[in-house]
Amino acid sequence: MAGQGCGARRPAVACLLALLLVLTGLVGCTAAEPADTASREVREIQTLLDRHARALLGRDEPGYRAALDPAYAPTALTEYRRLAEVPLDGWTYRVTGVDRTGDDRVTARAELGYRLRGHDRGPVTSGRILDLAERDGRWYVTGDRPAEGAPRQLWEQGDVRTVRGARSLVLGVGQDPERLREIAAAADRAVPAVSAAWPSEWAREVVVLVPGSLDAMGGLLGRPGASYRGIAAVTTGETEGGADAPADRVIVNPEAYGVLGSFGRQLVLTHETVHVATRAHTSPATPVWLSEGFADRVAYRGSGRTPAQAAPELRRAVQAGELPARLPEDADFGFGGDAEALARAYEGGWLACELIAERWGETELADFYRAVGAHPGREGAVEKALQEVLDTTPEEFTAAWRTYLGERLR
Repeated sequence: MAGQGCGARRPAVACLLALLLVLTGLVGCTAAEPADTASREVREIQTLLDRHARALLGRDEPGYRAALDPAYAPTALTEYRRLAEVPLDGWTYRVTGVDRTGDDRVTARAELGYRLRGHDRGPVTSGRILDLAERDGRWYVTGDRPAEGAPRQLWEQGDVRTVRGARSLVLGVGQDPERLREIAAAADRAVPAVSAAWPSEWAREVVVLVPGSLDAMGGLLGRPGASYRGIAAVTTGETEGGADAPADRVIVNPEAYGVLGSFGRQLVLTHETVHVATRAHTSPATPVWLSEGFADRVAYRGSGRTPAQAAPELRRAVQAGELPARLPEDADFGFGGDAEALARAYEGGWLACELIAERWGETELADFYRAVGAHPGREGAVEKALQEVLDTTPEEFTAAWRTYLGERLR
């Protein structure tokens, strides 16, 4: 049959010769050597990086230096010394692949995992690219950089300052110590405020990273800094990470955060702390209007701000006769677009959560959030939770929300 064996048009003797060569080991014997060599290189490089990681954690500078090529050592040792200010409880590399780039040079792909002492239950992971050279039968690191799309770590950006609050850990680069202490104090105030509104179990502490600029913030997120212009802070974390997931990181945009007043700064850190608290119950099933609306609802709780004060963009739209026809969709929350449309999306989500808390109750709002996040997928998640927790339908809820906007914002 054409396509099988050696093919119908090839002489039978050629097929027989090929079979004999395979059986005698003359064909295919060279393929094993590169595979064996690559496997050996992976093992050797993994062993080198294991020693390198242990030396870093043990603050063993000679041991750390032993893995470094002399030309690269000054750069690597600068980061080693910066890491002395970071309370590390774990540091590992997992080599995932090796590519030979020369007779005595390779590029290794690896996953860096690190933990912050007292905060991370599991390692925060990030892709790295390491360049290595072989001399006299030993490998030496000649370079270490983020993989494509991976974040540039805070200690790669400059000298790190550490401030410990009662319920927070703040790490900053290029920041005045007083600013870092002020951020720690605001984070400390946010934790009990969030716990009062979200009684579910959570770590009740927060890690805040404060880079030196908007571009540096983008580096921490593996994206262009311009994507976050005007955004005072964001929270990173793993949805459905389980009990061993690392602590979330609240990353502050020093430019946008710096122009806020004291109320705005507290609002931002409380909002982001809500994301930390609710992470275990936030999943791909959770729409952005609910996660952001709930965070704003908790942040504004007890502030005395009226809907007209807290939702100015949506109020302008409503007064102009442009009442939204639907709840905000995920795409409405994209950074880098129309700032007024983004504000209306946040305000609409907040008022949807306000409506639930007012009409059904605070406990029901939290129950609704958890029920949506527990659904196996996005489709049907909100509909099911509306029915089971609030005894309503999407159509009825949307109509109630539109009425609520009209009443509160006119």
